[in-house]
Amino acid sequence: MDLQEYIINDVTPLSLEDDVKVSQRIFQQQTISHLPVLDKDQYVGCVSETDAHCFEDNQKLNDVKYALDRFFVKEDTHWLDVLEAFAQHNANLMPVLDTNNKYLGYYELKDIMQHFNDSPFMYESGAVIVLEKGSTDYSFSEISQIVETNDSRVFGMFVSGYRDHLSEITIKISPANLNAVIQTFRRYSYEVLTAAEDDTYLDALKKRSDYLDKYLNI
Repeated sequence: MDLQEYIINDVTPLSLEDDVKVSQRIFQQQTISHLPVLDKDQYVGCVSETDAHCFEDNQKLNDVKYALDRFFVKEDTHWLDVLEAFAQHNANLMPVLDTNNKYLGYYELKDIMQHFNDSPFMYESGAVIVLEKGSTDYSFSEISQIVETNDSRVFGMFVSGYRDHLSEITIKISPANLNAVIQTFRRYSYEVLTAAEDDTYLDALKKRSDYLDKYLNI
């Protein structure tokens, strides 16, 4: 899906000639972590809410230009990379630039998270498995092969953590032949940290359990 439909301009970018107090006022009115700052139509960086309240309110943003956080994504950046940029910079607003570095607007974190929630990785009924193996000893192609040779399908996977030269890989697969998939991973020296079917399955199981309790109490 094209993320450009999520670009918004509800917050007017600041200018280097603006006083710091302008940014302070906006932060008091908006629940955003950063404000973009432009020099004419060229993006120069973001001022954070924390920094804005540390500066003298009569200072010009140009005077504190050294403290601006210069992070952004391009209009064609993949949504996973956009999500990563949000995490790296601890921000809920992400400036978007075109190929000429002209400011186009910004993404809000909640919109990108909603896009993630709408992906098959989240909504497809399946099982989530968290694996661990040496960072140089695994490959996504091998993981996919293990799943598919057991007549299951991969809905998505990503590296969810690192620890002492070990990588943690989270995958979501179709629920068919889950036990066979897990046993094959173990034969290939993958440590299976967790393996749980999704909430839909657990909810159904709980309903059946509640029904059985009612039946036994008749």
